[in-house]
Amino acid sequence: MKEYIEERAIHIANYIIENNATVRQTAKEFGISKSTVHKDVTERLTQLNPSLAAEARKVLDVNKSERHIRGGMATREKYLHQHMC
Repeated sequence: MKEYIEERAIHIANYIIENNATVRQTAKEFGISKSTVHKDVTERLTQLNPSLAAEARKVLDVNKSERHIRGGMATREKYLHQHMC
């Protein structure tokens, strides 16, 4: 694996942990795709630093379990805003 990819995977995991970030937020911050974020954390980082990968995975799992709630809230806000205008 190329060194810059290894460094990116570590930076991504640290960002996710420090900011409690979602895959989408992380992808936007680093200017990469969601699938690259996912692959860096689940595959590449597992080989480089398993404990860091596990920590980042916990944050992503919590975010994934809550995403339907956030989506519903966003939809609610959208329609409330449309109703007011």
